[in-house]
Amino acid sequence: MTPNPILKVLSTLGRHRVRYLLMGGQACVLYGAAEFSRDTDIAVLAESENLDRLTETLGELQADCIAVPPFTADYLVRGHAVHFRCLHPDAYRMRIDVMSVMRGVAAFDELWERRTTLEDESGTCIEIMSLPDLVKAKKTQRDKDWPMLRRLVEANFVQNRENPTPEQIQFWLQECRTPTILMEVATQYPDQLAAAIQYRPLLSPAKSRDEAALADALETEEKQDRQADREYWIPLMVELEKLRHRKRSK
Repeated sequence: MTPNPILKVLSTLGRHRVRYLLMGGQACVLYGAAEFSRDTDIAVLAESENLDRLTETLGELQADCIAVPPFTADYLVRGHAVHFRCLHPDAYRMRIDVMSVMRGVAAFDELWERRTTLEDESGTCIEIMSLPDLVKAKKTQRDKDWPMLRRLVEANFVQNRENPTPEQIQFWLQECRTPTILMEVATQYPDQLAAAIQYRPLLSPAKSRDEAALADALETEEKQDRQADREYWIPLMVELEKLRHRKRSK
């Protein structure tokens, strides 16, 4: 299911009862949209007891903080990521990126309620960010995230198109970035489309099967999301640069 070093990290998190959610490339693999990654990206509950358990986990994995900011709740709740590198032989050089707050994504308690739990062949339970939440978390300024976001929704559509739930139809209409799929869903589920257009107006061309107009609207939506992410990170990047300067000055 996942490489052994990843399983070492996840099983150690589970054994220490850390409230975490796997996201990033490894979560994409588990949802059927393959992406190779040597990183383990997790969202965590930024409360003292949970962070204490995470600290114990990092200690067992011999994981050192490798960049700014430092590992404190203050930075996590402001939206920063904290980065670690494992030195444990079973997870050697594995990078762990920890976040708690992300742009456009619900608070951790809500994410936890919607999570997906899988069990691997060894009996390790893996807590994964729900697919709709993972898609929201992928709406960044990074080029690599948008093809993956598209593949995540496409994979879910292929897996469930024959007998979808109302929630899955809503998810496709809300997040799909493939014009042909959107037009197919729009044709098959006109009532759900009518409701979805109210919160995603770009779906109007799907109703009329205007593929070119729909593709243009999706491109505009992506540009807007990328810009929103850039603006979100401006104050955080300023803060990181100050921390780097302070560290170099010591």
